[in-house]
Amino acid sequence: MRILHFIAACLFTLVVASGAVAEQRLLPDHFGTLRMETCAAKPAHPALSAEAGEQDFLSCEFSSGSQSVSIWAGRFRDPSSGYEVYSSLINPSMRPSLLGKNSAVDGERLVALVGNIVFEVRPPQGISTNDLQALVNVLQAGADQTPLPPLRAYLPNHNLVDGSQRYALGVAGFRAAAADLNRATFAELAEKAGFNEGAEAMLARYRAGKEDAVLLLLDYPTPQLAVYHQKHLELGLTEISKLEETPIERRGSLLMMVLSPSSLAYAEKLRNSVNYETQVTWNEPTHTITDPPWTSVIAKIFIGTGIFMVTAVVLGIAFGGVRVVTKIFLPGKVFDRPERMEILQLGLSGKKIDPSDFY
Repeated sequence: MRILHFIAACLFTLVVASGAVAEQRLLPDHFGTLRMETCAAKPAHPALSAEAGEQDFLSCEFSSGSQSVSIWAGRFRDPSSGYEVYSSLINPSMRPSLLGKNSAVDGERLVALVGNIVFEVRPPQGISTNDLQALVNVLQAGADQTPLPPLRAYLPNHNLVDGSQRYALGVAGFRAAAADLNRATFAELAEKAGFNEGAEAMLARYRAGKEDAVLLLLDYPTPQLAVYHQKHLELGLTEISKLEETPIERRGSLLMMVLSPSSLAYAEKLRNSVNYETQVTWNEPTHTITDPPWTSVIAKIFIGTGIFMVTAVVLGIAFGGVRVVTKIFLPGKVFDRPERMEILQLGLSGKKIDPSDFY
């Protein structure tokens, strides 16, 4: 029995270990018509991977007959962190793929975001649409499906250079975004933006004819933090450029600035077109207090007084009637019994007063 128990324990350990390995493997051994060949674990973007909380990474070669593709995938802390890495990998020369939103493709590679997982395929011509959808289905089953950051929806769509969007959750992401958008001189603002207190940044390029600018949005957990860091950012801007050329506008907990605009008028137009509105809510229940009309108050007073008067009369008649009827039919038996009545006597006469004489 001890040998059988030992064998069962070993088998159970092997099953658990194999299940853990299978669960930890990010890319499947096969999907669609493709089969895995060789793999390696090397982050695609080491600086951002550390900031985005990379949990797993795998780069593998897949083949099907004479066709072969290279696929890497990384799992990050949450969809917001994954979006930071994804936005750093796209560029304006790429176009949306057949996978829909949060995917981009060009002649060399395809990049897509699935929950908190980012993956890339090289070359995209080496994988069919059915195989690509099969890969997405496998990754989606193990991905975090919480919503993406709402900050990306604040960007105006008019004149937006698609593929220039950059999302940053920390200093490394902000510096990389500023460099990608040719605004490296503003990278020093990363130290004053307050990422350690929950700040999020969104940058994008806008072009309209000869007009060109980069819009920067900084979102904070509370309006108080936005006011606090606005002062620090204004001090930092004085060391980079004139504050008049890059003013900071605040709406609630959102800070907006246009970096190196072609004209101040276009910068103001961009800030005014940001899709952000503040809303104040009151969570406590409320009710409307209104004074009733005087006629209603007086009528209620008379009605209440009448009710009290009628009640007093009815109770008085009831009490007195019961007493009188009892004394008629049971004289001296219930009320006013002689042995219970006591009368104080001064003794001025010799005759003792009999209480029954009063009735």
